Amino acid sequence: MNFDVIPAIDLRGGQVVRLKQGDYAQQTTYAVEPRALARRYAEAGARWLHLVDLDGARSGSLDNLAVIEAIAGDGMQIQAGGGVRDEADLRRLFDAGVRRVVLGSVAIRAPEQVAGWLAEHGAERLTLALDTRRIDERWALPSAGWTELEARSLDELAPWYAARGARHLLCTDIERDGMLAGFNLELYRHLAERMPQLAVQASGGVRSLDDIRAARAAGARGVILGRALLEGRFGIEEALAC
Repeated sequence: MNFDVIPAIDLRGGQVVRLKQGDYAQQTTYAVEPRALARRYAEAGARWLHLVDLDGARSGSLDNLAVIEAIAGDGMQIQAGGGVRDEADLRRLFDAGVRRVVLGSVAIRAPEQVAGWLAEHGAERLTLALDTRRIDERWALPSAGWTELEARSLDELAPWYAARGARHLLCTDIERDGMLAGFNLELYRHLAERMPQLAVQASGGVRSLDDIRAARAAGARGVILGRALLEGRFGIEEALAC
């Protein structure tokens, strides 16, 4: 069974940044050029790179498309999203060289539209980002850069997509994102048991190599690594060796 270790680069204003718990007011900016960082990860052996257009996630436009296109042009397999709202956005990212487009808010707000894209483009071209926050005993689904709360829950929407052929699910526990508190293993065990046909990517809170191993044991099929790599808690080579 394949298990992907996927380094992440979050983009805001063309710079590499990280947010705490999705809060745009709690931003850390890193003194590294995005394309150079992507090349470093590729040279270390990473097969995939996860790119997030944070400006686009909030504005609904692909504000960092030029940076994404430049990185994709270097030959790495890219999954990218943030701001995808319609077919035109989807095609712009495909045309920019993105291998898998990540669908967040639109996947929550317009599931019938996204189901149509799954049928047209195939499950290997799309990653559903159903990022979640535990509220009153349910896994709620905030959207629009995690700023607006939607009515549907994770346990309602994820099985709906699985039944329509979805393959890749990126799921972040928002409370742990950028906090270096470890993955929410309960969440990933829950998803693996209920929807084993989905290849779940764990995200949010990784702090050590043991967290990567634990996510795999919990049933995740991949991990997204952001802040821990940027702050040198471990190297990408060590993570890939897991």
